[in-house]
Amino acid sequence: MAAVATLLADNNKDASKFSPGPASSYPAKQTNDHVTVAASAYDTEELAHSAFGKLNPNQYGVLPVLVIIQNDTDQVLKLEHLDVEYTGADGRHVEATPADEVQTLGGTERPNVPTGSPIPIPIHRKHKNPLNVWEIDGRSFAAKLIPAHESAHGFFYFQTPHAPGSKFYLSGIKVASTGQDLFYFEIPLENPK
Repeated sequence: MAAVATLLADNNKDASKFSPGPASSYPAKQTNDHVTVAASAYDTEELAHSAFGKLNPNQYGVLPVLVIIQNDTDQVLKLEHLDVEYTGADGRHVEATPADEVQTLGGTERPNVPTGSPIPIPIHRKHKNPLNVWEIDGRSFAAKLIPAHESAHGFFYFQTPHAPGSKFYLSGIKVASTGQDLFYFEIPLENPK
């Protein structure tokens, strides 16, 4: 798995610029059964630019949440059916938006009807969609397995602003050999600064 990650990083030098560090280095984390999950809301311009270059998804109503899963067990973990959710301080639950859908949120073709025309003929003008960049999909959480003593990271995207008192919820991690579910993770996210 590490060789595949190295090969991908060699093929795309831009992808190797973003390195979040180990889960244990984050203040917002939880450990269950020797598995640590860390979460960090990328809600500031500085954080967003560190992962997405010139793009700040928050300007378009999309909150990126970085998730790092560290497997300190001797078992392979399956991540095929993760359930993730952002819970606001008001108790409102927001499900993650898939990366391919996020890439369509920032702009679409908008009809423009010229004035003074006796027949209203819509004219479509293409607007560049700022969220349709490789970083949105390329940095999304995509791991399906985590080998023993390895980690995986990526972003989940939520259509909500970040607020103090919010939480990130994750469930669906299974031990690959037995199918046993691990306990869920509920991580209080740090106050936005």
